[in-house]
Amino acid sequence: MKKTLLFLLTLIFSISSYSQFEITGFVVHEFDNTPLENVKIIDTKSKTEAFTNIEGRFIIQTFGILKFEKEGYNLAFIQLYNTKDIRITLTPELNNLEEVIVNGLSIPLEQKHTTRAISILTPEDINSGNPLELHPILNRVPGVFMQNATLNTNRISIRGIGARNLFGTANIRAYFGDIPLTDGNGESSIEDLELGALSHIEIHKGPSSSTYGVGLGGTILLIPEYTYTKAPKGMLSSTFGSYGLRRTLAKASLGSEKTNLNILYSNNHSDGYRDNNEYDRNTVTLTSGLNFGKKNEFSILASYIDLKAGIPSSLNQSAFDSNPRQAAFTWGRSQAFEDVQYGIFGLTWKHRYSEKLTQNTSVFTSFRNNFEPRPFNILKEKSNGFGVRSRVLGKHLVSDKELDWTLGGELFFDNYNARIFENLYEDFPIGTGSVQGNQLSDLNENRYYYNFFGEANYTLNQKLRFNFGLHLNQTFFDIDDQFLSDGEDSSGSFDFDPIFSPKLGVNYTINSNFTLFGNIAHGFSTPTTSETLLPDGLFNPDIKPEIGWNYEIGTRYQLIQSKLYGSISLYTMRIKDLLVSRRTIDDIFFAINAGKTTHNGIEAELNYTILSYNPARLHLFINASIHDYKFKDFVDLDNDFSGNALTGVTSEVINLGVRLSSTKNFYGNLNFQTVGEIPANDANTTYSDHYELLHGKIGFKNSIGKHFFYDVSIGANNILDTKYASQLQINARGFGGNSPRYFYPGLPFNMYGGINIKYRF
Repeated sequence: MKKTLLFLLTLIFSISSYSQFEITGFVVHEFDNTPLENVKIIDTKSKTEAFTNIEGRFIIQTFGILKFEKEGYNLAFIQLYNTKDIRITLTPELNNLEEVIVNGLSIPLEQKHTTRAISILTPEDINSGNPLELHPILNRVPGVFMQNATLNTNRISIRGIGARNLFGTANIRAYFGDIPLTDGNGESSIEDLELGALSHIEIHKGPSSSTYGVGLGGTILLIPEYTYTKAPKGMLSSTFGSYGLRRTLAKASLGSEKTNLNILYSNNHSDGYRDNNEYDRNTVTLTSGLNFGKKNEFSILASYIDLKAGIPSSLNQSAFDSNPRQAAFTWGRSQAFEDVQYGIFGLTWKHRYSEKLTQNTSVFTSFRNNFEPRPFNILKEKSNGFGVRSRVLGKHLVSDKELDWTLGGELFFDNYNARIFENLYEDFPIGTGSVQGNQLSDLNENRYYYNFFGEANYTLNQKLRFNFGLHLNQTFFDIDDQFLSDGEDSSGSFDFDPIFSPKLGVNYTINSNFTLFGNIAHGFSTPTTSETLLPDGLFNPDIKPEIGWNYEIGTRYQLIQSKLYGSISLYTMRIKDLLVSRRTIDDIFFAINAGKTTHNGIEAELNYTILSYNPARLHLFINASIHDYKFKDFVDLDNDFSGNALTGVTSEVINLGVRLSSTKNFYGNLNFQTVGEIPANDANTTYSDHYELLHGKIGFKNSIGKHFFYDVSIGANNILDTKYASQLQINARGFGGNSPRYFYPGLPFNMYGGINIKYRF
């Protein structure tokens, strides 16, 4: 009897050990849940193979342990038993990002096969510095430059576009997932978002992305983080640093095969380096995914931001040299600040008609309330936006050649109300701050546009690929002046002519080491509402959008067994109908189309893996942007600025650094950056000085057991303690005999450190 029982147990164990199970599932990119095609799946025992399809799906018979492999991604070994619809994530190799899928929200494509210049900021890049600051991260990207006056005052330019905007970021399209961050006025608030909510950032340089609009500067895609692990996990992070910096972030994630939820809360605070410079921001971000079978998926994205920050404003040369910590006199006396509540919400539906045809539709809404006392007045503004964005994506064979395409449209509407009041701070004792007086204006604007777009990638053969794109836009303004005490009425309905923007790109693979790419693309930037008004408040019927053409060629390379890799791009952009500000005899400014500019430049990236040993790698990187941006034709009244350097743009930015990457133990980076002088006015009579910055961060991460993970780090910015202007107020003017206030002081040497704790159940 015992022998019989032993025989039966042995037989059962043998059957269970050698029996096969049918596993179904799909493989996605770790950063953004993009399906990965042609992932090779191998059963480690039977050597049975399978491959994922265009949707990342697979079916395989297995004895239990599967190996997932794809060029450019780390191997994954997973033990499975009779599981259905499991989601597998693959992580890109840090030294082989050319294989990474980009444009995942439109037409997914390996970066090495794209026809335009695209840079990817990975989670490691995002976490490489102070978690409150975006500008050190963006300024490592060739062609991108973010000026940073304070945590709440920034200006991003790409290839010189956007540098002339007085405040904030304009002429660049920005998206958070599939939700536009660019409002109906053409401005984007990027710096207010929580960096901890991002999986990665894609930057498309130049007006070459038809699917996301054709802003002259390009497009910044902020990809939110989703979670697909079944086991709940939590994270708590704290950071402390110089000038009262403190940050607390808490994140919780849970999921199943059908649903997932990721919620994040953060508080970011700084006392500020300067007077009247305190900053406090609370953020809540939620992402969720729901999978209804093989054909329907829904994703939810929501974020709420509550921000209050002082405004110290810019300084003249004398104040900048003698005491950069002071606020501008009137701004400090009025205790100027901004108090912002900002929220966005979006729902995306993805429907698969077949393996070759899918539809993505997003509906989104946003609101922004701002209360902003300034020395010259008090501004109360509210905006509410609503839109829908839908596109169909297809994959077909044309003459036995692969054609990937998308057709879609975006409709956007927002209502903006601005009320201006007197600021009576001068009538009260010092220390009182701003005091609201009589109302001066009440302007209500409805701003809306439509974008229709089509884009296609055509693979002629394994070496030659083409990209085609078409984009049609029209923008409208309805202005209602609700405050007519002065007898002037700015009300009216206005629109710009439809703008048609084509593009053509080509990618050619020379061999496994080199690919060539090039593109010709048209783009535009519409005037903001304030730029459409004449000094008397009436609409200027002669105002036109800025338009331009971008011409670009480049190469991507991988050498020395992929240890050396990078890219080089050469481009020229020709802009006409440049919007410039003209001053009347009463010191009132209004915009005119008065010029042409040329943007010529070269961008280069070089990365070299010095050492590679499991689980760490040591990298060397060099990034450079060298350019010559000039006014080709710019005559304003009696002033001829033709031939002058473009205002607000440096001639060069070079980064040199090393990075130690590791999944466990020590990691760190050291980055040396040099920035050329920047013209502060159109006449080129005043420049900011050339400067060098050195930033660094080191850390140690490990685990205790299988569930508890920790990460301890310390970093420093401006280690050389360089005195420099971190942002310029271009074309500033002096009043009352005072010198123009061009300069925002950058932070001197400052440190930060923190601890990050994760628990996985």
